[in-house]
Amino acid sequence: MLVKVCGLRDAANIRAVEALGADWAGFVFYPRSPRYVSAPPAYLPRRCRRVGVFVNAQPDDVADHVRRYGLGAVQLHGDEPPRYCHRLRRLLPPGCLLLKAVGIGSAADVDRATAYGPDACDYLLFDTACAGRGGCGRTFDWDLLARYPDRGFPPFLLSGGIGPDALPALARFAHPRWAGVDLNSRFEAAPGLKRTDLLASFIEKFRKLTSNPLTSPNP
Repeated sequence: MLVKVCGLRDAANIRAVEALGADWAGFVFYPRSPRYVSAPPAYLPRRCRRVGVFVNAQPDDVADHVRRYGLGAVQLHGDEPPRYCHRLRRLLPPGCLLLKAVGIGSAADVDRATAYGPDACDYLLFDTACAGRGGCGRTFDWDLLARYPDRGFPPFLLSGGIGPDALPALARFAHPRWAGVDLNSRFEAAPGLKRTDLLASFIEKFRKLTSNPLTSPNP
């Protein structure tokens, strides 16, 4: 199972999180976010995949960030339709993954996610539907994901309010297309600064309770 830690920007914190064994490290390139990265940190991950998070950005700007930051994946967290994904794919280098975040608050949201087939993106990220662009610190009803097809569509990461206390619920959750978790605000001392003590314990226990039928190789 993949572990993505998102919202990083402090060089020492990035290095520490990478040392814990996170698979993916997320960097937010959305100016209105409190975790916004405006310039390359003094240290960027070398062993885990770098993921850039964008909200309704111009495709050329996304491609420029991919080059500047050496991104191995792009996460779209805005209102980007499937046709945007198709256009962006043509600008990304080979091997760069494309993720689309979808806010989930009802069964209709899960149905809407199926518009993003494997030709549009490599992974979906199911977040909690809220007024902002994620980061509300609340979980959604994971039972809704029973509606998501168990084959023929991209694997997904669970996101939205997952914290140190989520392990029992994660142990009970199952879906053939579940590929991992996205961790952010519930592991922070401040926006963009992760508590490595909490992450270390969580990652160790999460690895023990899950298998890895759907993983993506790190670069």
